Amino acid sequence: MTMKHGVYVTKEAKAKTAPEVVDSGIPFYIGASPVQGASSPAKVGVPVLCESFEDAREKLGYSDDWTSYPLCEAMDVHFRLYGMAPAIFCNLLDPASMRESAEAADIPVGDGQAKLPAEAILDDTLVVKEQGGSGEPYVEGTDYSAFYDDDGKLILEVLPDGSAAEAAQLNVAYSKVTPSSVTADEVAIGLEAVERCMVTVGKIPDLLCAPGYSQDAGVAAVMAVKAANVQGMFHAKAVLDLDCTDATTGSTAIAKKAELALTDKNQIVCWPMPQKNGRLYHMSTHLCALMARVDAGNGCPYESPSNRALECDGVALADGSEVLLTLSEANELNAVGIVTALHGFDGWIAWGNYTACYPADTAPENAFIPVSRMFDWVGNTLVKTFWNHLDKPILRRRLDSIIDGATIWLNGLTGSGYLYGGRVEIPEADNPKENLVAGIVKPRIALTPPSPAQEITTTLTYDASYADSLFE
Repeated sequence: MTMKHGVYVTKEAKAKTAPEVVDSGIPFYIGASPVQGASSPAKVGVPVLCESFEDAREKLGYSDDWTSYPLCEAMDVHFRLYGMAPAIFCNLLDPASMRESAEAADIPVGDGQAKLPAEAILDDTLVVKEQGGSGEPYVEGTDYSAFYDDDGKLILEVLPDGSAAEAAQLNVAYSKVTPSSVTADEVAIGLEAVERCMVTVGKIPDLLCAPGYSQDAGVAAVMAVKAANVQGMFHAKAVLDLDCTDATTGSTAIAKKAELALTDKNQIVCWPMPQKNGRLYHMSTHLCALMARVDAGNGCPYESPSNRALECDGVALADGSEVLLTLSEANELNAVGIVTALHGFDGWIAWGNYTACYPADTAPENAFIPVSRMFDWVGNTLVKTFWNHLDKPILRRRLDSIIDGATIWLNGLTGSGYLYGGRVEIPEADNPKENLVAGIVKPRIALTPPSPAQEITTTLTYDASYADSLFE
């Protein structure tokens, strides 16, 4: 070690003032996926970031059975229908514990392949024999190969030089996952995983979605709690579905929302179900992807998803019955804080600007979806920005740096039309000496995002004076 004796000067890095702007429109989808068929399976109960449909299929598997595997619906909607990325997924189906044995049965071979359901697990419990189950098991790699196809089914392909080459049927015993084991209670508990997003994927979601489960009162309640306090610092919105088995009309949907007490400012309630090419979807997955699309076009969530195109060709109930709402019927749903779908002038659109707290709470920052989301986004950005000042000495220049950096950013948002205005203060009244010496600083931020044009009423007046032009 070199000995120093004298006076030296070093430079301290300038305090960071430019805001660390967080992403918006990042959904956290939770539920079951056929991870037993994934080529690089994600850990059960741990969030994973996916950048494309192919990426998600590698990590989560894929099946067209969306009832058993709702995360596959979210994959299809987010990546294929809306073309958005990224998204965070959390699979709760554990093939190691949520499984049962399938009794040996003869499976027909067609075009050299026998197909097992997506639930089949490719492990050492797979036993393949000749028709009827007698004799020694065939040998994988010699007599047959096993793999999952693009539809998620487990394929047993007989090899031309193997003992099963001419088999018309194969007798197969295997273990299979039980997707029904991922219950609403499991999802309510599993939502704790949203706290791990920063650690595991380096991003904080601002939309929480549990398709197929969020119609449960317990899941909806936990989603609201988590949305209000992600990692103790960040805020999100819980996007929920009403059960389209019970809620079969607009009036029963309104009654169901009241019954479940869905009145939280951090909840967005949806009804009914979009459909496309004969397939049914949860409205929550479409709305999350739509908000991601709208956010991506602006760089922030200041614009409402209402009156924006849905990627669907109709809406329906759980049994496939078509739902055709008039404008007044759709507005009745909006009037109690339910987002729905309406056939507009150019096709199907999302319809509704209000969170679940409306009409009990009409404060714009709570009731309007885009205004409330802007508050969340600004708050999340400032948390990340102010983190750079955490544990540094409380000096006047540091307080000025906090104020100046945030003010410049808010002014930029105002100039872009994303805010009417905003200001940052560290008032003495909020920061008494005893707080400052205890290491506590409390900035105060005031901002006003633009409200959506909920109503435009035009007055037409007959003006007879224009008839004078006949004699000019």
